[in-house]
Amino acid sequence: MKQIILVALAISMLSSCGNPKPKELHVVDAVRFAPPVVKADDEVMAKMADDAPAAQPITGTAKKIIKNGDVSFETNNVSAARKKILTSLKNLGGYIAEDNETRDDDRNRQEYTLKLRLPAKNFGLLLDSVSSTASKIDSKNISIKDVTSQFIDIKAQLANSKALENTYLGLLNKAGKMGDVLQIENKLTEIRTEIDSTQGSLNYLSRQVAYSSLDVTFYTKQAAAENGNSMGARLRDAIANGWGTLQNLFFGLISLWPLILLMAFFCLLVRRWRRKRRQRKQTVSA
Repeated sequence: MKQIILVALAISMLSSCGNPKPKELHVVDAVRFAPPVVKADDEVMAKMADDAPAAQPITGTAKKIIKNGDVSFETNNVSAARKKILTSLKNLGGYIAEDNETRDDDRNRQEYTLKLRLPAKNFGLLLDSVSSTASKIDSKNISIKDVTSQFIDIKAQLANSKALENTYLGLLNKAGKMGDVLQIENKLTEIRTEIDSTQGSLNYLSRQVAYSSLDVTFYTKQAAAENGNSMGARLRDAIANGWGTLQNLFFGLISLWPLILLMAFFCLLVRRWRRKRRQRKQTVSA
């Protein structure tokens, strides 16, 4: 009987060891292997990191050069020089940005200042044409600036921003929650603002590369400047000044007509009073 009881106890212990409690194991496994809670922001950023394309360097870009210059010279005929410069400018596909004419009385000369814009490929041709109109060149300065690296950087920044915009557009199509949609749209607004700014910088730099600037200053001296102290010049100036003084006096007197009329009226009263006084004296003496 004792043997039977011992065998039954042994079988019971073996069965309990071979079948652990499933409920306890389920709780432990649930705590150990439960996935972490991910917020909406983390999900969007994680998705963006997985889907965003890698930035690709831009290669094969031709050299980008900005070329500008200025030239100053004396010419015998400013009108003829200006006409020739404008004709050459038109033939080379350029235009006038500014056109100024001045007279410098201190140095007794007539002067023109032109700001010209033309395709960069024709810059040298225009400079040669302008120089050919000079009788004496005072100064000539040419500046050349290589902006190739700057151009590549801006272009790469623009490409990356557009790629990022496409990524967020893809996320917007997959977003199911209103919070995710609003977050993605706000980010798209920032990206598009950056794209517009970068595109504007690229357009400005492209225009600077495509068109060159040339500032042209030319003048002619007046012939009378050399004889300004001669006797004839001084006599001519004196006569001109005297005539001017006479004109000023004449028009000055005209402007004083009320005072002149008042004085004339006063003189008339005085003369009448004196006449009456003499008549009274004559009557008393008679």
